[in-house]
Amino acid sequence: MTADDTRLPCDVPVMLPRLRAFALRLSGDRHDAEDLVQAAFVRALEAPAQHRVGCHTLKWMYAIVRTVWIDELRTRGVRNRFRVAWDDDVHQNVADPLATAPDAAMMYRQLLDRATQLPIGQRAVVRLVSIEGLNYRETAARLGVPIGTIMSRLARARRAIAAPESP
Repeated sequence: MTADDTRLPCDVPVMLPRLRAFALRLSGDRHDAEDLVQAAFVRALEAPAQHRVGCHTLKWMYAIVRTVWIDELRTRGVRNRFRVAWDDDVHQNVADPLATAPDAAMMYRQLLDRATQLPIGQRAVVRLVSIEGLNYRETAARLGVPIGTIMSRLARARRAIAAPESP
């Protein structure tokens, strides 16, 4: 997957599952993730000149997905100035089918909830390192940031997830 403009449509089947998984971790919602991936491909196809020669296509697409998500969050912030209070009774809790004990499912759910509250940069790093199993160098390359940034974001994310919740 290189910077050949004609290759992007051919590379879609290879990239799509990874981009969907990344978008799902960023957004936390299947429908938002699908919209996010679609918008990223549209943006990539509309501006092929932005794809630099020598840049890995998947890395470029990860950056586009992340940028589109940040744009979406900013847009939602403007649209949602008057928010409706969250109702826990409406929220559907689905236990982890791989959990062996009810307390393990609850702890897993709490960890996921805490991770979704992280800032976007930390959430992306946690997703790539902890879920997809990438090393720090691969994660830094995917997100286009220095490896030290990856290490500090991951450390802050781990501290935030492990910190006791305030009442």
